[in-house]
Amino acid sequence: MSEPVPLPSLPVTFRPTRTRAVLLTAAAAIFVTVSLVALLLERLSPAEKLSFVFTAALLAWVLLRLARPKVVAEESGVTVVNFGSVRRLEWAEIVQVNLRVGDPWAFLDLSDGTSLAAIGIQPGIAKEQAIAQARTLRALVEARTGETQG
Repeated sequence: MSEPVPLPSLPVTFRPTRTRAVLLTAAAAIFVTVSLVALLLERLSPAEKLSFVFTAALLAWVLLRLARPKVVAEESGVTVVNFGSVRRLEWAEIVQVNLRVGDPWAFLDLSDGTSLAAIGIQPGIAKEQAIAQARTLRALVEARTGETQG
């Protein structure tokens, strides 16, 4: 068995910080670049320029949504924020935290027999960070539920 994971003070937020930084930077760069090009092209009508800016805003919005996922652990439970949804869980609802080799993100096995993707913990470009976050969340779940989970 591995060493016990030190428990952080709550609340604690888990998110893919490197991935988030890349997405937020790309969103800003795309919006600024496309908008500047639209405004600098003299041959475009005002409506065409506006459509360029609108398209840039739409692309930036998509990237911002992709940067949204996080998992927030608080005294009262866990909030999982994914791309298009937010789910609040009591500690007792979480049976197991899983991040297996090849998984795109962590999964929470729930007491109702379902599984919930926790996209805020993803090994993408920060594998070690995601593993540490999954272990910490698992330790928090074990400490809050008083169960030994295997």
